[in-house]
Amino acid sequence: MSRRHWIILGTAALLAACGDRQPEAPAEPAATPSSDPSTPPVSIIRAEVEEEAVPPLPIEPLAVKVGFPDGGAELSDAAMEALGEVVDSRQFKEGGVITISGHSDAAGSDAVNMRASLARAEAVRDWLVEHGADVERMTVIGFGEQNPVEPNALPDGSPNEAGRAANRRVEVLIAPPEGDASS
Repeated sequence: MSRRHWIILGTAALLAACGDRQPEAPAEPAATPSSDPSTPPVSIIRAEVEEEAVPPLPIEPLAVKVGFPDGGAELSDAAMEALGEVVDSRQFKEGGVITISGHSDAAGSDAVNMRASLARAEAVRDWLVEHGADVERMTVIGFGEQNPVEPNALPDGSPNEAGRAANRRVEVLIAPPEGDASS
C-alpha cells in the first residue's frame, strides 16, 4: 500500500471514532462575583499552587585578564573590549571591591618591570573610573615580573616571545559585594 492510502485509512479511522461521540452538555455557568459590597473578594489562586519567591542567584567573583602583548601601558582595542565586559557585568554594577594587578615580563631590571606593571594597572584603573567606577572601591597593585603565567625563556635560554607577551598583563578581580550570599 502506498503512503497516500495509509493517510486516507488513518484519517477515515479518526473520523469514524469521533463520529460516535455525543456532544457534551454545556457546563453549569461559573458563579458570578457578588455585587454585595459586604462580601469579601475571593482569590482565584489556590494557596497550594502559589509559587514562592525565588531568591536571586549569588554573585560569583569576576576575573578578567587584560593583555599588553606589545609592551607599554596603552590599552589596545582588545583590552578596551575586555574592560567593557567588566563594566557591563553584574559584579561591577552591584559594587564589589575591584583589585587590579599589573604584571610584566622578565626583560629589563626589577625596578623597570615594577614601574611597567604599575603603569598598566593604573591605565586599567583610569579607564574603569572614566566608565563609572568609584576609585574608592579599587586597589591597584604592581607585581613586576613576580607572577609569570608563561616561561619568559625557552629551555635553551633564548627569549620566549610568546611567553613574555602573555606575562605583560593586568588581572581585574571583582569580589561579590558585601552581604551577598556567596561572599
